[in-house]
Amino acid sequence: MIRNIIFDLGGVVVDFSPREFLVDHFMNERLENALYDITFGSEEWLRLDTGELTRSEANAIMLEKGAAIGRRYEVDVILTDWYDMMRTKEDTVQLMKRLKSNGYSLYYLSNISSDVLEMLSARRFWRFFDGGVASCDVGLAKPDRRIYRKLIDTYSLDPKECVFTDDTRINAAAASDVGILGVHFRSARVFARSLATHGVVLRRTGKKDADDAKPEPEEKN
Repeated sequence: MIRNIIFDLGGVVVDFSPREFLVDHFMNERLENALYDITFGSEEWLRLDTGELTRSEANAIMLEKGAAIGRRYEVDVILTDWYDMMRTKEDTVQLMKRLKSNGYSLYYLSNISSDVLEMLSARRFWRFFDGGVASCDVGLAKPDRRIYRKLIDTYSLDPKECVFTDDTRINAAAASDVGILGVHFRSARVFARSLATHGVVLRRTGKKDADDAKPEPEEKN
């Protein structure tokens, strides 16, 4: 029986589509690929997520790399504007509300830097989480099975009672290494259908659910 639903954050609870962000800004595939490798796809980005670098340290390195190929300005634009893409996914939040109203415990498991974690933890949806593990706090990142085990051990969860969803297929699949059901996230609607096939109850239970169905105003970063 599933009792615990574990959510990735970026791409699941909030928007995070760096490739689309780069297309919108530059409309040049060759340039987009080079800038992705310097920023979102870089070693520095991973070290941000594992808490090895501060945002200022990582930005300085990425700007230096941009300058080396004559693209410091473009890298600076990315590092200034990328936070704006992290809009709350209201359909996922509505699903979270329904799950909570039906008695399920919710957790997060995210590769995330400390500054972004602080930003998201101030948003209204955070109240639905019973806990979670962030890569920046434990020095581990998905798909390393140790970070999944850290969540299980911290909250004394039974893996057989957990389902985890992530928009990155390899991260969802890695959950099975510790006995958690992993589901690749494509949309809140598709995930809800997947949960239902595994016996998760998503019934509405009266006025509270009707009130919860009202979308939350977008939070300011």
